[in-house]
Amino acid sequence: MTDLWLIGIGTGNPRHATLEAVQAIRNAALILLPRKGRDKADLADLRHTILRNCDSTAPIIEFDMPVRDDTLPYLQRVTKWHDEIATIWATAIKQSGLSGPVALLVWGDPGLYDSTLRIAARLQPAPRVRVVPGITALQALTAAHAIPFNTLNGAVTITTGRRLRDHGWPKGADTVAVMLDSQCSFRDLPPDGLHIWWGAFLGMPEQVLAAGPLATFAQPIVDLRATSRLRHGWIMDSYILRRQDMTTA
Repeated sequence: MTDLWLIGIGTGNPRHATLEAVQAIRNAALILLPRKGRDKADLADLRHTILRNCDSTAPIIEFDMPVRDDTLPYLQRVTKWHDEIATIWATAIKQSGLSGPVALLVWGDPGLYDSTLRIAARLQPAPRVRVVPGITALQALTAAHAIPFNTLNGAVTITTGRRLRDHGWPKGADTVAVMLDSQCSFRDLPPDGLHIWWGAFLGMPEQVLAAGPLATFAQPIVDLRATSRLRHGWIMDSYILRRQDMTTA
């Protein structure tokens, strides 16, 4: 049985690695490091930087992430993709011939808006999984804008852009948080009375932010997102929406 350590490393700032994460990285016997194509090579480079900063001496096995089959329905597409990733992990671990903890560096936190734990559950025999929590994109976003995550006694809903487009404002929510919404689904909401806080490349030198009434800032954010994605070849962004009469609550 393999010990599999899923180590949250924050949103791109090497200083986001906690003391627990640093120690886990130093103690790992093997590091699995994904590559996501030439356009996202800086993500792999940043993982290497974090490993160096933590004085890791473990061997590193890099692997190419499989490509999702866009011809399949969404859930079937993602399930097949996760199966393929799990197979790659299992093969890499077996071929390494090493014993000891195997570590993966996970953006943000392994338990929030991330599928690493779901992929790990596919491994046979089942590994002993250890999760080292990390700073999430939502923490980095609220910190960057210097705002609280919630209003007083107010409900927060974390949802997807797809659900926001299909179902509108979640029932009972005072604050709505959305991550990795390539369609900028906030445009599908009636903008009057809504305030948005948006950010991309959070915690990184490339960080960009925008905030204000949705009616005024929706299109500027769409344009800024497109420009930033074109410049870097990729983008990771998040945003929070709140009714304007609740922004100071």
